Amino acid sequence: MTSTNTRDSIGPWLRYGATTTAVTTTAVLGARAVDPASVWYRSLRKPSWQPPSWAFGAVWTPLYATIAYAGGHALGEAAGRQERTRLATGLATNLALNAGWNWLFFRLHSPRAGLAGTLLLNVSNVDLIRRIARVDRRTARTLLPYAAWCAFATALNASIVRKNP
Repeated sequence: MTSTNTRDSIGPWLRYGATTTAVTTTAVLGARAVDPASVWYRSLRKPSWQPPSWAFGAVWTPLYATIAYAGGHALGEAAGRQERTRLATGLATNLALNAGWNWLFFRLHSPRAGLAGTLLLNVSNVDLIRRIARVDRRTARTLLPYAAWCAFATALNASIVRKNP
């Protein structure tokens, strides 16, 4: 018997495994660009409200977990292949922008490029939350701390741009 609602047709192990792998890859690729001990980064003037370096890992770990969960859950709740493809595309775009910020800011040594990247990430966060909300509003809400942290990171990045013309 074939259903028009292919909900959970890819299976939870595959869904959550795929989103966890994608998020882990994002975290690893992004981390490879970061060097908070570099002479360049240490020479930047930063706002007094910047968290200590260790806080970033402490915050990002649970946020990445919520992205993997929300993505995997939404893919299982999607009504069909087309909706799953749109969700997967939105998630992939978001993760690419997420990892890309580190490369723009740290590897290019460009707070301005980083600011552009984080602004695009914020737009992508809104889009991803909207897409997931169409499938499951409760699950979409799990991404609100991620969006809030990225908005905070944008403010931090903007402050660094202002302090380092």
